[in-house]
Amino acid sequence: MKTCKSIFTLKLAPSLFVLLSGGAFAGSDAVLTIGGGAALAPRYSGSDENMALPMLLLDYSTASGFYASTMRGLGYGGSAGPFSYSAALGFRAPRKENGELPFGGKASKYLRGMGDVKGSATANLSAGYAIFEGLTVNLHTAQALSARETGGTYGAGLTGTLFKDAGNTVTLSLGFEMADKKYAQTYYGVSAQQALKSGYKVYKPKAGMYQADVAMSWQHKVDERWAVTGMLGVSGLLRDAANSPLTRRTTSPTAAVYASYGF
Repeated sequence: MKTCKSIFTLKLAPSLFVLLSGGAFAGSDAVLTIGGGAALAPRYSGSDENMALPMLLLDYSTASGFYASTMRGLGYGGSAGPFSYSAALGFRAPRKENGELPFGGKASKYLRGMGDVKGSATANLSAGYAIFEGLTVNLHTAQALSARETGGTYGAGLTGTLFKDAGNTVTLSLGFEMADKKYAQTYYGVSAQQALKSGYKVYKPKAGMYQADVAMSWQHKVDERWAVTGMLGVSGLLRDAANSPLTRRTTSPTAAVYASYGF
């Protein structure tokens, strides 16, 4: 099955991407994969409330490297020896202070007075290198193309295959995320105007490392077309993000499970 990257608040682990990129249909000229399931994620980054989110997978890809997907965007990817790369147009979900969230659930009461953060189109770029079979290092970035005041992120990760046979693949991944100043202020800072409305103290976080992730993924191929994929992970906020007035919990669980069918 093909690589999937969630457009929801939940950031699925790189190990899940690797699991799905192998594909039972890698030799086909074009592959259409459909699927659905559910994910568990914090209500917002730093929240102590969890919420369940629906996952819908519609993923079309060609042997040339082009793909269009509800989860990983519109883009192109390929490989050359141990190197891999991709470039895609994606979407960063908005953060709301009140009302219903775009993908289900309600906004947290702890964001009242903070104002809404606009959703934005993003340029998602990544490059990977297979150190040896079953161990890959990855560098990636997501830069806002619209709502540019929300800034961008940069990350690095290491993914290793723990077990693989004809029907099962289990991987473990470690990752770190860095934020530029705009992103840090948007999601973890409190401006003077926001302080007046929300009751939080003014807070101006610096750019730098803000999150670490660890996750384990498992894919089970039921047959040549059906597969079930699951992921369990933990995300931890670091440094200025961990000390933000908005942060009520620095360590949060993440999870996802879904079934997929390839044509």
